[in-house]
Amino acid sequence: MNAQTEFLTVAGPAGSLEVAIDRPPGEARGTAVIAHPHPLHGGTLTNKVVQTLARACVLGGWTAVRFNFRGVGHSGGAYDEGRGEQVDLLAVIDALAPTGPLCLAGFSFGAFVTSHAAARLHASRDIQHLVLIGTAASRFEVAPVAAELHARTLVVHGEQDDTVPLSAVMDWARPQSLPVLVVPGGGHFFHGQLPLLRELVLRHLRA
Repeated sequence: MNAQTEFLTVAGPAGSLEVAIDRPPGEARGTAVIAHPHPLHGGTLTNKVVQTLARACVLGGWTAVRFNFRGVGHSGGAYDEGRGEQVDLLAVIDALAPTGPLCLAGFSFGAFVTSHAAARLHASRDIQHLVLIGTAASRFEVAPVAAELHARTLVVHGEQDDTVPLSAVMDWARPQSLPVLVVPGGGHFFHGQLPLLRELVLRHLRA
C-alpha cells in the first residue's frame, strides 16, 4: 500500500500465510484484520477494495493487517471453500492480534469468512467494529451478526452489484433487522467510488 508496509509470514493451519501490515502514526487503537475476496477469482490482499479498507483503518488509528488466504500468493495450502479460510483468519488473529481491541473487515468472499470469525469470537474478544463490504450472501451461507454487535457493524453494498445482487444481502439482513448502507449506482468493486467507500468506513470507525 505504501513504502511503510511491512510484509511477513505467520504460521497457518495449511502452511505459512503471507501478511501485509500498515500502521498508523502514534499509538494504535487496536488491530484491524481484513479478508480479501474469492481466491479462485483473483482475490488477494492487494485487491483495491481491501487496500481501501486498510487505508480507512489506518486513517482511523488502527493497525491494518491484510493477508492472503491459503493457496493465494505466497500462502501455503489450497482453496478450501471457506472452511479452511475461516481457520486462516483466526490464525492471523491469534498470531498478530491475540489480545486488545479488534476490528474485523472483509470484502465479498472475505465478508462471508469474516462473518463466521465474528460469530466465533464475539463472546471472548472485544470486537469494536465489524465491516462487511459486498457481502457474498448469494453464494455462501453468511453467518448472522450477533445482536450486541449490530451497533458496531457496517454493511455496505452497491445498488447495481451484478456479482452479489443487493436483494440477496437484504434477504440475509432482513431477519436480523440489520441495516445495510446502499451506495447508489455502486457495483461490486465500487469502481470510481473507492474514495466514497473509504470515507464511509472511516466515518463508521470514528463514530
